[in-house]
Amino acid sequence: MIIFCKNNIERTLYHWVEENQYQKIIIICDENTYQYCLPKLGDIVQNATLVNIPAGEQHKNIETCQKIWHTMTAQNLDRKALCINLGGGVIGDMGGFCAATYKRGINFIQIPTTLLSQVDASVGGKLGIDFEGFKNQIGVFEEPSTVLIDTSFLETLSQREKLSGFAEIIKHCLIADKKMWDKISSTNFENQDIDFLVNHSVAIKSKIVEQDPQEKNIRKLLNFGHTIGHAIESYFLETQKPFLHGEAVAWGMVAESFIAYQLGYLTDKELEKISFFIQNNYTKSYLEAEMMESIITLTFQDKKNEQGTHKFTLLKSIGNGIFDVNVSISEIKEALYYLNTLV
Repeated sequence: MIIFCKNNIERTLYHWVEENQYQKIIIICDENTYQYCLPKLGDIVQNATLVNIPAGEQHKNIETCQKIWHTMTAQNLDRKALCINLGGGVIGDMGGFCAATYKRGINFIQIPTTLLSQVDASVGGKLGIDFEGFKNQIGVFEEPSTVLIDTSFLETLSQREKLSGFAEIIKHCLIADKKMWDKISSTNFENQDIDFLVNHSVAIKSKIVEQDPQEKNIRKLLNFGHTIGHAIESYFLETQKPFLHGEAVAWGMVAESFIAYQLGYLTDKELEKISFFIQNNYTKSYLEAEMMESIITLTFQDKKNEQGTHKFTLLKSIGNGIFDVNVSISEIKEALYYLNTLV
C-alpha cells in the first residue's frame, strides 16, 4: 500500500501506527535524515529506538546490518515490532533487509526521503545489501507494510541528488510511456513537475511489479540501464569520484540504447535524442581501456544473466522495452566506447 501524504507525514504516520497498535518501534536513518527529516515525524520519535548510520552506498553492507540487528536484539524487539526506514535507497534497501530477516521477519514501512527512493527503491519489495563490491548481491523480496511518500522531503536535497532520482523517472518513461518521454525530454530539469512525475513513476512501477513480484519476466523491464549502470557504479564506488546510483544508471541507459541501436531496434534519431538529453543533464568520466575491462567483468554479476550469458533489458523503441536479449562482450565494449564520444 502506497500513501501519498505531501506535507502531512506526521499525522499520517501517527494514525497508521495507532491503527496497527505497535508496541515497539525502531527507526533507521542516516546522519542526513536524522538532521533534516526525523523532526518531521513528530511525537512518534520520542518512544522509538533510533539507529543512526553513516550515509552512503559504501555503508550498505553486512557490517552495518550487524549493528542494526544488534540494536534490535538489545532492545528485545519481538515479531510484533515495527521498523521504520527513513531515508533514501540505501536505508530502504538495508533497513528493509534487516527487518525482513530479523526473527524471520518483522513489519517495516518505507518513508523515502530522496527522489530516487520515492520513484524506485521504496516500491516493489526488493531489499538487500552490497557484498564484495557487487551491488545488491545479497537480498530478499519482501513488501513493506506501507510506503509513505511525502515530496516535501525533496526540499532537503541537492540538485545532484534530485538529478540522480530523475534518472529513474527517465527510465520509466523510456520503457513504458513515449508520450511522457517526449514531454520531459523537451523540458529543462528546473521546470519538471516533480510531484506529478513521482506519481507517474510509482504508477508505472507498481503496475509492472503487480504482474511479476519476483522478477521472473516482465519486471526485468525495470532493469533498463542497470546492467551497465550497476557495473559503472560498482567500479567507481571505491574511487575518489564515485557516481550516485542514478548518475550511473543514466549513462547505463545511454550505453544500452547504443546496443539497442546496434541490434537494429532503436533508430539513430532515437539514440541521438536519448544521448543528448542525458549528456545535457549528467556529467561523466572518460573511460580508459583498463576501466572498460573492469566494468565488463562486473557485468557478469548481473542477476539477469543465465548460464554465463548476458541477458539485457533494452528498448525496442522509445516507450517500448524488451527483456532477455542476448548481448555479447564485444557489443558491451562498443557501447562503452560510445560513451567516450559523448564526453
